[in-house]
Amino acid sequence: MEEKMSKGLKRMLLLLNCAMLGLGNVGGPLLMRLYFLKGGKGVWISSCLETAGWPFLMLPLVVSYLYRRRKEGPGTKLVLIKTPVLLASIVLGVLTGVDDFLYAYGVARLPISTSALIISTQLAFTATFAFILVKPKFTPFTINSVFLLTLAAVVLALHTSSDRPANESKLQYFLGFFMTLAASALYGFVLPAIELTYKKAKQTITYSLVMESQMVMSFSATVFCCIGMLFHGDFKAIPREASEYTLGQSTYYVVLVLNAILWQLFFMGAVGVIFSASSLLSGILIATLLPVTESLAVVLYHEKFQVEKAISLVLSLWGSLNYFYGEFHENSKVKKQKQDTETDVA
Repeated sequence: MEEKMSKGLKRMLLLLNCAMLGLGNVGGPLLMRLYFLKGGKGVWISSCLETAGWPFLMLPLVVSYLYRRRKEGPGTKLVLIKTPVLLASIVLGVLTGVDDFLYAYGVARLPISTSALIISTQLAFTATFAFILVKPKFTPFTINSVFLLTLAAVVLALHTSSDRPANESKLQYFLGFFMTLAASALYGFVLPAIELTYKKAKQTITYSLVMESQMVMSFSATVFCCIGMLFHGDFKAIPREASEYTLGQSTYYVVLVLNAILWQLFFMGAVGVIFSASSLLSGILIATLLPVTESLAVVLYHEKFQVEKAISLVLSLWGSLNYFYGEFHENSKVKKQKQDTETDVA
């Protein structure tokens, strides 16, 4: 059961979460790639950083609690999350941790402009799993958008390893390609699964509860990745990496901290959009912003921009615009039907 709130407040909340998702979705991959380009080698370190920013959620949760206490009095519950949502969040958190590792491995091996376009396939996976799990309304515009974004990734795959870094083998490149694709598929499942958790929860879903659930997911993912770091010896490697980092030791730690902050903005924005709208819209926004990440990677890191990437970029933008035009068209149709009904009643 979802919390009732005014349309204006829900719209503001949606815009805030879209902004957080956008900032994290563009900045996170670029900073992660910077870590690898300038001497970082820890895939488990990078995967851990994707959710290690979970303590930052404590501040808005404290503010939320104080606000609720002011309205409800001294008996206000400190924690809203109940056992079913807690357990679901832990499971989804572990899956997110696996996804973090798959994605970090891909970013370590591929140019960010390539991995960004592979991740655009996530929309097709999100749409498929959403159809199975939460059954959203699919319009011709939605289906066409998913098709175009999927086709964009297929076109990218056709150029194989022509942008393979010089110090990398074909095996490493293709492994990075398929690990990124697997990450896309897995997170395409996680987004609708989060929406399903909200729908099946036997408690009112408030934004405070969404933040608590996200903190549990991020904590669980971080624990999973920390175990990987422990077995791989990455905790001991951090001081050595910092001392050898091309941009300097202090910059190394700044890159790590900013990574954690930006990725937490991404994950909080993603679940916030699910709460305010749907998992499908969250997937659409992620796909829409990927061309921005790709373009910045070409400018900042001087990555190659082949014809296949240009075609893929155009298809991605076309698919995204197609979706938003469809949403505008459907909303206009609903408003017209509502006005016609009110006119008939009058």
